[in-house]
Amino acid sequence: MSEQEDGQPKKKKGKGMIVKTLGGVILIGAGAGGTYGLVQAGMLNGLHKSEKEDTTPKLILKGQDDPYAVKSEGEGDGAPDVAGDGGNKYRTAYYTFSDEFTSNLKDSTGLIQVSLAASTHRDGRVLLWLKKHELAIRSRILIELADTPEEEVLTQPGKEALQKRLTLAINDVLTQAEGFGGVDNVFFRSLLVQ
Repeated sequence: MSEQEDGQPKKKKGKGMIVKTLGGVILIGAGAGGTYGLVQAGMLNGLHKSEKEDTTPKLILKGQDDPYAVKSEGEGDGAPDVAGDGGNKYRTAYYTFSDEFTSNLKDSTGLIQVSLAASTHRDGRVLLWLKKHELAIRSRILIELADTPEEEVLTQPGKEALQKRLTLAINDVLTQAEGFGGVDNVFFRSLLVQ
């Protein structure tokens, strides 16, 4: 080792620079990681998770424009839609399933054939989702029909219970696929038990 004139050993100049550089890199990395965490938590984009925009389908009042309106065949050919003053304050939109459903009945040799429609008071996204996921919904409806005893579909209360079960089944499929159901009721367009 070389010594300075006063008898003290010389310090190496490179060691202090490496420590300072390494410390700076660690601080920058910690700052970047913290910033990333705050952005992911929604704290740096101005919205906290609890304040983020609600993207679920909205209830549509009668006469209110639906930003997600779905045009049906023949719509726009004639008089405008006129809502009555009474009844429900929300608009009702309907989706008709394209084909009939035919299934065996539980513990029976009987068959059930139904034609269905679903209703919603929410915006057109629900109708779009019904169309988009019709295959999965059809499968679930057929499962529900096959789990229905013949005695149930022969009575008024049994048919009403089946309507409720089908509504829950459709909403379950939509919730799994889109995060939200939105179907208020299911209606029988035709119902035949053989």
